[in-house]
Amino acid sequence: MAFTDLLDTLGGVGRFQLIHTALLLLPCSLLACHNFLQNFTAAVPPHHCQSPPNHTAATANDSGAWLRATIPLDRFGVPEPCQRFTEPQWALLHPNTSVPGAATEGCKDGWAYDRSVFPSTIVMEWDLVCEARTLRDLAQSIYMAGVLVGAAVFGSLADRLGRKAPLVWSYLQLAVSGAATAYFSSFGAYCAFRFLMGMTFSGIILNSLSLVVEWMPTRGRTVAGVLLGFSFTLGQLILAGTAYLIRPWRWLQFAVSVPFLVFFLYSWWLPESSRWLLLQGKCQLAVQNLRKVAAMNGRKEEGERLTREVVSSFIQSEFASVRTSNSILDLFRTPAIRKVSCCLMLVW
Repeated sequence: MAFTDLLDTLGGVGRFQLIHTALLLLPCSLLACHNFLQNFTAAVPPHHCQSPPNHTAATANDSGAWLRATIPLDRFGVPEPCQRFTEPQWALLHPNTSVPGAATEGCKDGWAYDRSVFPSTIVMEWDLVCEARTLRDLAQSIYMAGVLVGAAVFGSLADRLGRKAPLVWSYLQLAVSGAATAYFSSFGAYCAFRFLMGMTFSGIILNSLSLVVEWMPTRGRTVAGVLLGFSFTLGQLILAGTAYLIRPWRWLQFAVSVPFLVFFLYSWWLPESSRWLLLQGKCQLAVQNLRKVAAMNGRKEEGERLTREVVSSFIQSEFASVRTSNSILDLFRTPAIRKVSCCLMLVW
């Protein structure tokens, strides 16, 4: 007999499984907000070189004429974002006039940004344009590096400490690092906290999926997996709506991070995986959790009849297959798992 047979006797896909799955998938939906957040917080608005300080008066008097005389146009007729004339070319104010060969220079005095759509972004705050534009992509790459490191760290911790402890910590880490990202005014600090946020992405996804699957009977696992994918898509829609309502990047960053404090608080009441507890020899705690599940599913009598011996008998087949040590080579050790691993890597 398998552990899923025991879950079937305690109500199958009952009230507990539905509530438990919903509480775990809700945070997963907001994870998508952080994955795609830089589409808004790092948006690149139209920009051009800032006027020299000694030309402020001229700019105020006739900004359109001043812009035409000081900023060259690109091949699309748009002001160049990274170049300006070394001297104002007043001849350009006359129709059908060009000044070929006019000397240009970089934006020595910074940039002027169009703030009609985005009042502020990290690009505006740290001038991540022109020669520094690669830093914008670097910030997202650092976040994805955090996702990679988090998969190794939290995946290992989930095997050693259980699914719940790394999940609860990931909620807290994401809330704190997300809020810190919005608070500090250094690009280096921004990248460091984004790395920590990326780590929690893996911690939440991996442990949420494990808890959902290990508390779900076999017949409900496919639907639960599909709902996880749907929750991630829902998160992208939530992000678009939130970013439309909250334009300043710091407030947007804060808005999608604070809810994880709520998830952190209620996650303390989520039960640890009884399957993991049994495999670790913690039979008494596993029995207590299973009795609570049975009561919530309306099978209190079946739950009261559970003993350590009865519960252990449902997982004897899995005890026999537990390896004393594990490594990444296990993903390629047998033909079936090797095929699944290779297919998943190609899909991702």
